[in-house]
Amino acid sequence: MARLLTAIEFRNSARARGDLERMGQGIGEAALSRIHVLLAASPDPDQALHFLERLREQSPAAFEEISQAPAALRYLVAIFSYSTFLSEALLRYPEWAMELATAGDLDRVLTQEEFTDRLERFLWPHGAIPQALDLARFRRRQLLRIVLRDVLGLAALAEVTEELSNLADATLDFAYQRIRDALVLRHGAPQSLDGACGFSIISLGKLGGKELNYSSDIDLMFIYSANGQTDGADAISNKEFFKKVANQATELLSTYTTEGQCYRVDLRLRPDGRYGEVCISLDGARDYYRERARDWELQMLIKARVSAGEKEPGRELLEFVEPLIYSTTLDFRAVESVSETRERIAEKLAAKRSAHAGLDIKLARGGIRDIEFLVQCLQRLHGGREPWVRHGGTMFALSRLRDKDLLSAFEYTRLASAYQFLRNLEHRLQFDEDRQTHSLPTDLEALEILAQRMPRSGMAEISTADTLERELDAHLGDVEDLYERLVHAAKPAAAAAPRSQASPEVALERGRARLNRGRDRFEFFLEKLGANPPWLARLITDPDLMDCAADVFEHSPYIADQLIRYPGLIEELAMAGRAEDFSLAEEEWPAEPDALRRVFLRHMLRIQIQSVHRRMPIFTTLGYTSELADWAIAAAYKIALAQSLDASPPKNTAYAPRDQMMVIALGRLGMREFDLASDADLVFVLPDADAPEHLFWTGVAERMIQAISAYTGQGVLFTVDARLRPDGRSVTLVQTERLYRDYFATRAEAWEGIAYMKARAVAGNLAHATEFLHQLQDIDWRRYGQSGRSRPELAQMRARLEKEQGAKNPLKAGRGGYYDIDFALMYLRLKGAGIFFKVLNTPERIDVIEKMGHLERDDAEFLRDAATFYRAVDHGLRLSAGHAEGRLPTSPEQLQILTGLVYRWTPAHLHGAALDVTLAEIRDKTREFFDRQFT
Repeated sequence: MARLLTAIEFRNSARARGDLERMGQGIGEAALSRIHVLLAASPDPDQALHFLERLREQSPAAFEEISQAPAALRYLVAIFSYSTFLSEALLRYPEWAMELATAGDLDRVLTQEEFTDRLERFLWPHGAIPQALDLARFRRRQLLRIVLRDVLGLAALAEVTEELSNLADATLDFAYQRIRDALVLRHGAPQSLDGACGFSIISLGKLGGKELNYSSDIDLMFIYSANGQTDGADAISNKEFFKKVANQATELLSTYTTEGQCYRVDLRLRPDGRYGEVCISLDGARDYYRERARDWELQMLIKARVSAGEKEPGRELLEFVEPLIYSTTLDFRAVESVSETRERIAEKLAAKRSAHAGLDIKLARGGIRDIEFLVQCLQRLHGGREPWVRHGGTMFALSRLRDKDLLSAFEYTRLASAYQFLRNLEHRLQFDEDRQTHSLPTDLEALEILAQRMPRSGMAEISTADTLERELDAHLGDVEDLYERLVHAAKPAAAAAPRSQASPEVALERGRARLNRGRDRFEFFLEKLGANPPWLARLITDPDLMDCAADVFEHSPYIADQLIRYPGLIEELAMAGRAEDFSLAEEEWPAEPDALRRVFLRHMLRIQIQSVHRRMPIFTTLGYTSELADWAIAAAYKIALAQSLDASPPKNTAYAPRDQMMVIALGRLGMREFDLASDADLVFVLPDADAPEHLFWTGVAERMIQAISAYTGQGVLFTVDARLRPDGRSVTLVQTERLYRDYFATRAEAWEGIAYMKARAVAGNLAHATEFLHQLQDIDWRRYGQSGRSRPELAQMRARLEKEQGAKNPLKAGRGGYYDIDFALMYLRLKGAGIFFKVLNTPERIDVIEKMGHLERDDAEFLRDAATFYRAVDHGLRLSAGHAEGRLPTSPEQLQILTGLVYRWTPAHLHGAALDVTLAEIRDKTREFFDRQFT
């Protein structure tokens, strides 16, 4: 419920209500209602509201005008939610929002020529060299439009990068032409023996590939046609003339202003790098690349193109170097050169990582740079024979490599999906503050906001830090595996090895007979196993293990991907196929977080394999997963306590920390319905007697969360959400028992109090924590159960969730979704809140309420079926994607896989119709039951 609670907290905070009430004065109810809806859907409503309030104070007339224009208001809130630096720009130039709303051009890509026309109109006087401030302001104005297209889903990634590149090309060419014209007036036009002398600005890197970022450096090289001199009265050599052009253009674009920089220009990729001339003649460039260029300098020219100036000199140079770049035969030396460069980058990154904890998505193994290196490696190997694959853009090159069957469909899909994901993530890191950054934030709240700013990915939205990190981890793993696989596949083979009975080919033949889907993944898995012959032999010689593997690869892309990434986990595959029993009794408590992650991953995988292959009942699976999460939290408690005692011990030297701080789980973990990729709602409570050591225990809680949620190369265990404590994130992480009791007795809203009826102790002093929860339930019952006030408040909260979240998460929050069952059971359970239970999952809640006489037998039977069905669908979706989904898949093949899984975990009488038809019937009946309770 992390995303839902973010919206709820925002809606219910006194500050937000006060700000909205003040904002509504003078703009009318309709405009205020629009603001309310837009903020509820915002990935960062607090930031958006902050900037709206500032605009209202600084420019009341502009704020009133925009609030009456729905399109302009929508654009304003979108920018305020996604980008701090563009929000500041809109505060200075609020008229830009109205201009965007009336321009009518958000549905298409602007060309270089169109940006040039806009730049001409934007600047004054015509013909003069522009000021750096004006160019920076123009860039910011155009970025506003491009970011808006991006975040509103009006432009695909390729269109965004193309527009950013067109904008840079137009700015470069405009600056060049103005500077050249001014120098011609003074020195005359450059001439050579063949006539007029041209000048090309060649772009490299991201700009050269027309895949520019929001905040990239632009890598440039300056080439002129030939030596000679100008024809004016104050004549100078062509070299001097174009050196002035290059230096003035670089300075103009790079100068810092109050509007920021226009572009950071990097000239280090020119011939001889930083020691070379700022510009070079065409003949000089030819000599350099023919005689002295290093291999990587030829490789980087794959992305070179003429961005500005006269086309001819640059075109001639690129035609000259093309045969040098692309081999006419498969020469593995080029591949080795790329790999050596990659290793050097990895070593430098590892050396820096201790000082900079945030993962660098560009330079990390499996990151953006690896994909670009891999593509260039394949282009250089095959480009001599297949000119079609020669293209500067990474996505275009991937597509063309696939066209020529130089990548399989599986390889192409993995690389293209990873590249698009990483580039979208990179963009959201950069356009927030216009910073050239590739590092993930280490702060959990910042990571949550980043996750919610991501576009849709596949079937679902990446809406939490946990799902973001899991998808990132999967993509990095895929790319790293493919890099190693494809690079090593390109090596010249020695003599072909004789085929043995323990070969991937034999295993593939046997596995194919059992597989209808997942063959590409299974083949990849076998190749990974081939590096360890005993593993491969075990799979081939054990029919039960082969059946289990084939079953998993057929029905769970997520589990398949985990086995591909960690083939040594074949042991878990074997153990899961033999028995259903789950136990952590033999596991030793890990001493550090990495060991904890390894154990957690191993057991989580085994549970999920059992769920698929052994067809374990869904609530049994969720119970096992909850038990594993409990164990991980308790282990993290021990690790964090030991770390805190070493780093910052209690201020009272006589104090003996043991298990005094209580860790309480709510939500799905509280009900023992924790699943793959679930968030853990945790709160940390300190006995009143231990309050003097509050600071020490806060440190323990923070280290616990870090041990569980920190992103590493092994991924995360799960995300911890601690916002269900009294007053949410506005108060300290650890709070005392007295504060809890006072809060729930006087200030808590109904939904908050009732949420704690699904709470249980998971770490620390369990007996004390259970007694404490019993006391809280008594307070809830006296306050809500006896008065009857919970009914209207719960109904109102449920309606709000449906309005805010139902459209994008219909399975949970939509009409007749799982929340209808959950809210109805919370209300009915409250009637008997005087009876305390340490833990109840959904079927157990239904049984208790039925036995109390608050639920008819037919309703109870239906609710058991409906809860099982909803949890089974949710679990199946998680096994497919590795994270939570909000709706059924649209792909017929994915829907077929999901149906097969759901049928394994649901009663036979629910199998009579298609899955979507059964879902519609259950939703209708669930809503009818809900309405009977609350109307």
